[in-house]
Amino acid sequence: MTKRTSAKYKIDRRMGENIWGRPKSPVNRREYGPGQHGQRRKGKLSDYGIQLRAKQKLKGYYGDLTEKQFRRIYAEAERVRGDTGENLIGLLESRLDAVVYRAKFVPTVFAARQFVNHKHVRVNGQIVNIPSYRVKEGDVIEVRDRSKQLAVVLEATQLAERDVPDYLEVDHSKLTATFVRTPGLGDVPYPVQMEPNLVIEYYAQN
Repeated sequence: MTKRTSAKYKIDRRMGENIWGRPKSPVNRREYGPGQHGQRRKGKLSDYGIQLRAKQKLKGYYGDLTEKQFRRIYAEAERVRGDTGENLIGLLESRLDAVVYRAKFVPTVFAARQFVNHKHVRVNGQIVNIPSYRVKEGDVIEVRDRSKQLAVVLEATQLAERDVPDYLEVDHSKLTATFVRTPGLGDVPYPVQMEPNLVIEYYAQN
């Protein structure tokens, strides 16, 4: 289970954006930052500040990953041939918790991590309880039989606020999903603009 399950609201407020597109986000009511100084007029961000914010937003979106986890994913994206920013998005989206969230088996990415941890998910027929497990093209992800009637699952499949992306084939009647292909930035339905190029610049200089 994530160390900061309440972080989703803090992250939205800190970023000043509704990064998951949720109707209950506090940013929908208050666009200023959290804390007693949150309503002060913000100064212009430096290039470093802009890059740092882009990294924090992307890191936060995937369940507030630790810096160590995120840097490891970046290092892998850099090693693979091709555009590092596109590789980074592909690696993040192929995490098992991200796939469970995208398939609408659970309502939030935080719930997805907990759901996987609690052994509710099978990959190709085998229970996997590691949220960072890398899903490969063609893998079949399913909610195990005795977990299919959980309230969190039934609620999530009815959510109208987000659609299943086309790099997943999902059957909500059977609660199965096939990871068809690794997506690029343009394939991922982020509610706000993500800028992996700025994340690459941040790590290149730090």
